[in-house]
Amino acid sequence: MKRNYSVEELKVLDQKHFLHPTSPVKTENGPAFIFTEGKGVYLYDITGKKVIDGMSSLWNVNIGHGRTELGEVAKEQMDKLAFSSCFATFSNEPAILLAKKLAELAPGDLNTTFFTSGGSESNDSAYKLARHYWILKGETSRRKIISRSRSYHGVAIGATSATGLKGFRDFTNSNAPDFLFVDHFSIQALRDLIETEGPETIAAFITEPVQGAGGVHVAPDNYFKEIREICNEYGILMITDEVITGFGRTGKFFAMEHFNVVPDMMCFAKGVTSGYAQLGGVMISEKIHQEFSELSEGTILHGYTYSGHPMACAVGLKNIEIIEKDNLVANAEIRGQELLAGLKVLQAKYPFIVDARGLGLMAGIEISYEGRLLAPQIVTEAAKLGLICRSVVLDAQDIVVFSPPLSISQKELRDLLDILEKAIQEVENQVLANKLLYER
Repeated sequence: MKRNYSVEELKVLDQKHFLHPTSPVKTENGPAFIFTEGKGVYLYDITGKKVIDGMSSLWNVNIGHGRTELGEVAKEQMDKLAFSSCFATFSNEPAILLAKKLAELAPGDLNTTFFTSGGSESNDSAYKLARHYWILKGETSRRKIISRSRSYHGVAIGATSATGLKGFRDFTNSNAPDFLFVDHFSIQALRDLIETEGPETIAAFITEPVQGAGGVHVAPDNYFKEIREICNEYGILMITDEVITGFGRTGKFFAMEHFNVVPDMMCFAKGVTSGYAQLGGVMISEKIHQEFSELSEGTILHGYTYSGHPMACAVGLKNIEIIEKDNLVANAEIRGQELLAGLKVLQAKYPFIVDARGLGLMAGIEISYEGRLLAPQIVTEAAKLGLICRSVVLDAQDIVVFSPPLSISQKELRDLLDILEKAIQEVENQVLANKLLYER
């Protein structure tokens, strides 16, 4: 018989037994929330508190919470075939059909998918596939991967090593070799680094179309076109990390569509299932797939137990169906414009908000106030008032970021902005009160 634990008992058990990802290890009061239910853009915790999920949890619940269709399709697939291996050319129908659907949606000639369980695995796989590609081509010195400052590519060892936020790399004392970094907006810095290192040593350049965890940085006009030209000039593979930006987040199905640029490889995860199942992948161009086929003589010795997981792929197919049926990509574009406009109003009203930026339903406000970090305080106050958002303070930044479900309505978006302003006002009052106290 299942025991019903009290809130306090669960908090104690959490502190004792659960080492949380990307969280403080020491917590006096236990978990900030213990969520029990989700519906649309809302999450409900064990005490009954209702909050707007202004981050789509981890940038990923694109269709919103509580879509029972995904649970139904997961059960249907699990009842029929819960799991089967895709090693040794074994396959299953959901994986095949999802790969086909992705080829229809992806830009350009990205026609073939290698499936993973999530974003870190997708990025690690892309680095290995890129390096293996050059081995097959006989250019074995091409092994270096160039990434951008303020980038985030995951926490597996390769993904960590490619992440431009130094704090993540400092977590361990043994990062993978042959990862290089350039300024996140400088075209010339990339060209200079390639010339310094030698083009014959560079395997690939990886980039997020919009930098997410690094602070929602949107690249300047023509940045990616020029990057594509440089990669072509030096024979370097271009990899885009669409783990956050894919599946409608920016108002296009894939963010690189905004820039009319087609990469050689594209990593995805998160929004492919809206977080309802663990799934990711790397899409490769028709050209690379053909060369793999022509040059490979043995087995590609890379794969995950859950690559092509039938239940996860079935959920992915249904999730994409909902995104298309509910016109969520168009809604993300419209609501995204409204979100950015609302943040611009706040920028004009509060002098310490020095920038408001975004693309689709992926946005942020940057703060500068006498060297103090206000973003974490704003996030804390917003949570008290019923809004989940996130602060970015690494790399000497002070930013509050937002990424609500693509299903958010105009009214829900207004509520988000109203709560945000109340949180900003409360923090402003606290700062002013502390300043007056200090001056006394």
